[in-house]
Amino acid sequence: MDVIIQSPGIKINELLENAITEQLQSLPYEGLIRAQVVLYTGPVANTENAYCEIRLEMPGNDPFVKRNATSFETAFQDCMDTLKEILSRSKGKMAERSKKDPSAIQDAIDEAEKNIDPDLEDVVRQ
Repeated sequence: MDVIIQSPGIKINELLENAITEQLQSLPYEGLIRAQVVLYTGPVANTENAYCEIRLEMPGNDPFVKRNATSFETAFQDCMDTLKEILSRSKGKMAERSKKDPSAIQDAIDEAEKNIDPDLEDVVRQ
């Protein structure tokens, strides 16, 4: 998986970059293509002005999380916690779908094929 870290207007240290890369690559989900991380500061008036945005590119919907905290490390950790919850929910949904009886699905397909209007088939073939 590719990890792209952007920090416009901010110089982040290499230790933070390495920690972000390691944690994202250790996510327990196969099929992740890319992770885009953006670290930036918000308004100075806000005490929690360290923002972290993470978008995971994967088949289907791309989860996106945005959190702010007093430090980038805390904001990133909050994002990771939320992403793990999102990925575990999507894994549960996928497992639920795969538990469906394949013979019932095939029966439904066969029934649908029997109900095809022959005139409609001729139109489609032309």
